[in-house]
Amino acid sequence: MKFWLSLTTIPETDQYLALAREAEALGFHGLTLADHLVFPAQYDSKYPYTDDGEFWIPSDTPWPDPWIVMSSMAAVTNKLQFATNIYLAALRDPFTVARSVGTAAVMSGNRMTCGVSVGWLKEEYDIVGVDFRTRGKRMDELLQVVRLLLTGEEVNYDGDFFNIHNAMMHPAPTAPVKFWSGGAAKLALRRAASQDGWLGLPLTRELAKPICDQLLAFRQEMKKPAEGFAIAIAPLEPYSDEILRDFSAMGVTEMMVMSPWMPSPWGESVYLDKGDDVRDLEVKIKTMRRFAEDVLAKFA
Repeated sequence: MKFWLSLTTIPETDQYLALAREAEALGFHGLTLADHLVFPAQYDSKYPYTDDGEFWIPSDTPWPDPWIVMSSMAAVTNKLQFATNIYLAALRDPFTVARSVGTAAVMSGNRMTCGVSVGWLKEEYDIVGVDFRTRGKRMDELLQVVRLLLTGEEVNYDGDFFNIHNAMMHPAPTAPVKFWSGGAAKLALRRAASQDGWLGLPLTRELAKPICDQLLAFRQEMKKPAEGFAIAIAPLEPYSDEILRDFSAMGVTEMMVMSPWMPSPWGESVYLDKGDDVRDLEVKIKTMRRFAEDVLAKFA
């Protein structure tokens, strides 16, 4: 099982490089970052993954460009992998996406995975002038075009959203970039099954089982092998031999670790001491080390 550390909700962006070095030293497989292109000052959209529809991350949370940040972290590490979880690719044009992803892959020695989703925040689409209603179809086309551009060969493509002729983009990665896709709706799961992996939600084993079954059924229907297909989940249960064995049997290959200095779904972080200030780098590193001793040393 591969363990990825999420840095999604960290406002202290000046700590990213130090956290990347520590994550590699402790044995994490990789780090993930999230993305918003622009955040609306006011919005009415409901977050689909909470009971009350409220987005749980503060509106003033910084959203630095993930490809710049991950390239910077790659420069201070040797083998740590990086993934977006998630990148709102449909807000961009395919050239911008391919240039960012391709350059990061080249500069990191092919250590980048592009995790995408269509997003939920209509007002963000409105600000940049992209139709929110067609974001899924736009995403599907965009991923096709980006994959073509990343080959470094001439691209000619005619679609509903993009018409491209006689286009080339260099430098091209020396290995194919993997694309993972998120979302829990049936169309989103089908999109993920057509790519290289699924970026899952925080789930219990009971909730994860039918989703994993559906993903693998889609793969079979598409005549794509289950082997090599990544399923990434943040478990809503404490880690144990039984839990990881059950997830593995479902086809789950990646554990997305919510920052160990933050509260977990089952209560306050067990890796913090009373009075710890989670804004401090040393506090973060202390909890990472405790998590590594408690979980990575046993299960990674």
